[in-house]
Amino acid sequence: MSGAGVGCEWDAGEMTPTASSVALLRGINVGGKNLIGMPALAEAFTEAGYQDVRTHLQSGNVLFTGHPATGAGVEDALERMLRERFELPILVVVRSHGELAATVAAAPADHGSDQLRSDVFFVKQPLTAEAAYAELPELREGVDAVALGPGAIYFSRVAARATKTRIQRFMAMPVFQQITSRSWRTTTRLLELLDGD
Repeated sequence: MSGAGVGCEWDAGEMTPTASSVALLRGINVGGKNLIGMPALAEAFTEAGYQDVRTHLQSGNVLFTGHPATGAGVEDALERMLRERFELPILVVVRSHGELAATVAAAPADHGSDQLRSDVFFVKQPLTAEAAYAELPELREGVDAVALGPGAIYFSRVAARATKTRIQRFMAMPVFQQITSRSWRTTTRLLELLDGD
């Protein structure tokens, strides 16, 4: 296991009058389970009072504006709304525009390079990235790399040896039930979409 802590500020309670955020839903439309259409998902957010709602890809990325922009209260309210609307227990991690920008800015320099397959593991409150990082099992040296970031863990594996990764050990642990993963490409694209607001 390799990686180092990142001393970047991250405000878990960013409160602005109306701010852009992204809700990252865990485990929908994967392997034929928890099927939710993106139009229905956007409609649910809109009817719950959120504005400027739009989705990106089929994996449950919902961009919206609201107040407060982020925090455990927003995540809990969205989880309740989704459970009532779709009768599914769906974990939701919300990041404001500023929080997502901080996570992208603090990534290791080579994260997302052509030689790597890179992801971001977003951690749901009250779990902290530090606590999740501390539970990481031993990964495969020379293949896997991890680093701690604001509200997230960066994970990469060497593309040419990706089948040798040991990250499945972490994904099988109970702590991973409080984490949702996005590829680096999706993460940076979500930030671009928020930047355009």
